[in-house]
Amino acid sequence: MDSFAEPRRPATPVSLAAVREQVRKLETDHIANGIPLSGRIIHVCHYLPVSSSFSSRPSDLPSPPPTPPTAPSDIPASPTEPTAPPKDASLEQPQPQPAQTQEDTNWVLSARHGHSAMVSGISSLATTHEQIVIGWTGDITSAPTTLPPAAYGAPSASTVPESAYATPSKVPVKDIGEEDRRSLEGLLAKYRSREDVEIEGGQQTTYVPVWLDDTEAHGHYEGYCKQTLWPLFHYLLWQDVATEYASADAHWGAYNAVNEVFAKRVAEVYKPGDLIWVHDYHLLLVPSMLRQALPEVALGLFMHTPFPSSEIFRCLPRRKEILDGMLGANLICFQTYSYSRHFTSSCVRVCGYEITATGGIDVAGHVASIAYCPVGVDADRVAKDTLRPGIQPKLEALRALYEGKKIIVGRDKLDVVKGVVQKLRAFEKLLHDYPQWIGHVVLIQVTSPALSDSPKLERQVSEIVAHINGEYGSLDFIPVHHYHQTIKKDEFYALLSVADLGVITPLRDGMNTTSMEFVLAQGRTKKSPLVLSEFMGISSNMADALQVNPWNLVEVAAAMHRGLTMADDEKARRHATLYDTARTHTSHTWAATLAKLLLQQIGGQNTAKMTLPMPKDRLEAQYRTAKKRLFLLDYDGTLSPIVRVPSQATPSPQTLEALENLTKDPRNVVFIISGRDGAFLEQHLGHIRGLGMSAEHGGFVREPGSREWTNFTENLDMEWMGEVLEIFKYYTERTTGSHIEVKKSSITWHYRSADPEWGLFQCRQCQDLLENNLARKRPIEGK
Repeated sequence: MDSFAEPRRPATPVSLAAVREQVRKLETDHIANGIPLSGRIIHVCHYLPVSSSFSSRPSDLPSPPPTPPTAPSDIPASPTEPTAPPKDASLEQPQPQPAQTQEDTNWVLSARHGHSAMVSGISSLATTHEQIVIGWTGDITSAPTTLPPAAYGAPSASTVPESAYATPSKVPVKDIGEEDRRSLEGLLAKYRSREDVEIEGGQQTTYVPVWLDDTEAHGHYEGYCKQTLWPLFHYLLWQDVATEYASADAHWGAYNAVNEVFAKRVAEVYKPGDLIWVHDYHLLLVPSMLRQALPEVALGLFMHTPFPSSEIFRCLPRRKEILDGMLGANLICFQTYSYSRHFTSSCVRVCGYEITATGGIDVAGHVASIAYCPVGVDADRVAKDTLRPGIQPKLEALRALYEGKKIIVGRDKLDVVKGVVQKLRAFEKLLHDYPQWIGHVVLIQVTSPALSDSPKLERQVSEIVAHINGEYGSLDFIPVHHYHQTIKKDEFYALLSVADLGVITPLRDGMNTTSMEFVLAQGRTKKSPLVLSEFMGISSNMADALQVNPWNLVEVAAAMHRGLTMADDEKARRHATLYDTARTHTSHTWAATLAKLLLQQIGGQNTAKMTLPMPKDRLEAQYRTAKKRLFLLDYDGTLSPIVRVPSQATPSPQTLEALENLTKDPRNVVFIISGRDGAFLEQHLGHIRGLGMSAEHGGFVREPGSREWTNFTENLDMEWMGEVLEIFKYYTERTTGSHIEVKKSSITWHYRSADPEWGLFQCRQCQDLLENNLARKRPIEGK
């Protein structure tokens, strides 16, 4: 029986050099076989990793007073050693890069923070490929370029309020002219990020902006993405996160429109031989739109979020549109095997598509392959960050503050799916079930603000923290220290380094970077264990963490106790394995693997080959001049739609009229070729005299203009049908919704109305039995 359990991959380390060599070999083989490759990879992301500010200079803003002359002795000597990074650089907003601008433009560019793993992985591909990153500009802000007079200690004679100097305002896209847009596009083409600069000898990375109408942009992101898709992909429905009446379709128009703009922009940039990767749930319609515009394109889609069970996904009103949009890709890649299986199940159950022998999804001849590859972190960057000089003093301060106590650390966004409430209750369970820890363990929980604040959740967390501290605390002991703020990078790594146990237990998560950052930070200190939710995209690669079901408070509390009491040799062994995983399964190997997987799709049977329509005028001209014309038409799916109940497949009046018109022309020969029996074809098409029919896959033929059927099976031995009938009865009894159709020369077992996955499994079992036991003894063929 097929296994639904996640297949275990070999634990051998992933070598970035080996993956890149595989990519090089695939490209060499394709070029040798005449398949064009441009050497470019196009990444389509919701945002560009670059923020753009539009500087305006109102005429009534005064210039700063001239700087007074400075004596040479007042100027300090230049330092001979590089200065340390500022100690107040925050985790969410690391030390910014110098803004990039030039004198003849009003634009100022700076790095956009967030999605660091994806950005790092994309940037690393510049080592081997030219890169093009296409994304939305984000909201354009107007950054002040002149400080108010008070900043210089000068009196103000301006009527402009001081707040106008300091507060950036949003610039509507409609107010940005074509000249300024071209200016920004020119700047972005030359922009070099920190990651781009650090790659020695790297190829060019070009950033291409997508201009979106402000209303559509926010209806797309804050509307359909965040209010409908994001909750759904994390096992919530839209009404579960809405503060008022929620409609799942309210922002569908904006979502569709934005995807169309992205697809059009990609098509403008595309060159034959490019590889295209579309990233995440913001752009799920882009693959099918690009497939229509660029039929031969090599296109991949990577889902950074989870993908829910088909029973959850089917609640989405636009479920088919989303699935069809995704299936335009040659390859759809997920974080875990389970997410890929959920997607496959949704395609089968919602759309009725078939699974190929290799596990792909067949959509009218185009096969979309399914794969999974979890994202990692930029291990080298994290390793450098853990060496920041500001970390050690803060680490020592934490040790002194909690001397004699074990420290459990958690850091999450204050979001319902991050499981902070469940974690706090599990910690309370730890103190209740293992009272020896009262006074000897503290939980430091940092919750950074989420994109959409939830006062209700924040209040609930505060109440639980107050309850635990009131129940188990004392004048000299506070068990839970909760900080709802964005902490600075030095504080973050000091916290990870000093911890005796890390607890990261989201209810659902795609890629959680904190787990790997914890492992890397612990490499220089205690090698402390990690309690990890089994519902994370990275969990399958981190088998040596203490994996738990975050809903099971008893299990989580027991895991906390086990981690706090774990022997040093077990800690070291587990940490060594996790450390190797974090160092080898990085964002760089992830990106290189995506390139390899997509290259493997090129030139194979899974590559889409769309038959281009013949020009209508040419078709009509050749039809009129032809002396003889032959029409061979199937019945199901051509003359009538595919339906669950075979007897309900009837041609429309318009189809019947077209057939009659074709058969009236003496130059036309029209045949219906079908697996249906003669009686069925006679019932629905027999009144058309000039129509030829082939029933039961050619077993019976009626010539055009004749009423008689020719039986090509009358001299064949048909005793095998009785044996097959008994086998089909066996599977019909065990497959609810299936039935048997007996004809004169064939027998069919239908399972279209059965559970799709169970029916397909039973079909394969039945087919295997027929081919290996019966077909070898008889002149028959099973399909």
